[in-house]
Amino acid sequence: MKLGFGLYKHMLNEEHYKFAKQCGATHIIIHMVDYFNQGNKASLNNQPIGDSGGWGVAGDPDKLWTVEELTKIKEDLAKHDLILEGIENFDPAHWHDILLDGPKRALHLENVKTIIRNVGKAGIPVFGYNFSLAGVSGRIIEDSARGNATSVGLNGTNEMLEQPIPKGMIWNMIYDQNAEEGFQPEITHKELWRRLRDFLNEILPVAEKAGVIMAAHPDDPPLKFVRKQPRLVYQPAMYQELIDSNPSPSNQLEFCLGTLAEMTQGDIYKATDQYTKQNRVAYIHFRNVKGKVPYYKETFIDEGEIDMKKILEILKKNKFEGVLIPDHTPQMTSDAPWHTGMAYAMGYMKALLAQVDN
Repeated sequence: MKLGFGLYKHMLNEEHYKFAKQCGATHIIIHMVDYFNQGNKASLNNQPIGDSGGWGVAGDPDKLWTVEELTKIKEDLAKHDLILEGIENFDPAHWHDILLDGPKRALHLENVKTIIRNVGKAGIPVFGYNFSLAGVSGRIIEDSARGNATSVGLNGTNEMLEQPIPKGMIWNMIYDQNAEEGFQPEITHKELWRRLRDFLNEILPVAEKAGVIMAAHPDDPPLKFVRKQPRLVYQPAMYQELIDSNPSPSNQLEFCLGTLAEMTQGDIYKATDQYTKQNRVAYIHFRNVKGKVPYYKETFIDEGEIDMKKILEILKKNKFEGVLIPDHTPQMTSDAPWHTGMAYAMGYMKALLAQVDN
């Protein structure tokens, strides 16, 4: 198992590469999407939350990520002895009509195919994605972690969870600032799964040829519906349906422990065993929580209800060799709340790995 770090787009610089290395990371997962582009900028170091206006404005629909820029990031990381393991999430500007089954679907499929080929040419082995219309939406910020540390969670249903998605928005980001008034049409779970299977059937052969694993993230928060739209993976067993939908070895999972533990069904330890035993987990978001939807809190890594050492023991038993990243963590009281929280999480993870490896 490898210790990794996740970095937002604005963190792709030498300062954060040094910090990741100092924390003991060997691998990096990067975000190329700018979630803070005219959105809620309360803290560029905290995870994005957003409001009814979403996280912000999506990127340039005509500017796909190139081999050159991806290779440059990979080379810059290598200077700090860090390996670029994967990219997390497509920009809604590049694939919104795949999610919506809209008129630009064919163009957006070619966008995604080009991006995956470029990722493969740059020698990046994993691409994480979240096939969701509402995206990560409806959560709140509270001083709910140990010592009143600022964290994220859900405290019952709220107005944000119930608001329909306006036209011009998908995946909690605005792709068309001049969209007509109204809301995205509501669809069924069956229709969402059809769109997902059609997407995988088109993309996975390209990913296989490019040497790229496609890793699916579960829905967070894992509710049956968010913003009047169905969720794809809101119970642990639904991951199996996703795996079984296409036998390609590139069809894998971005296994988020916190999200899975928030789900109302299943057992986090059985789920970890089930999917790593099948060798279908590309990488893991290693974070902890208390409670289940619609009432849960993200916690410090040693504070939640998941026995993180037990998870590592299952991973070792099943010979999991992928990357673990802390994903996000409560903000600690200091001049650098994000850095302090991440350093704490990484130190705890490094110590647990040493225990399990002995």
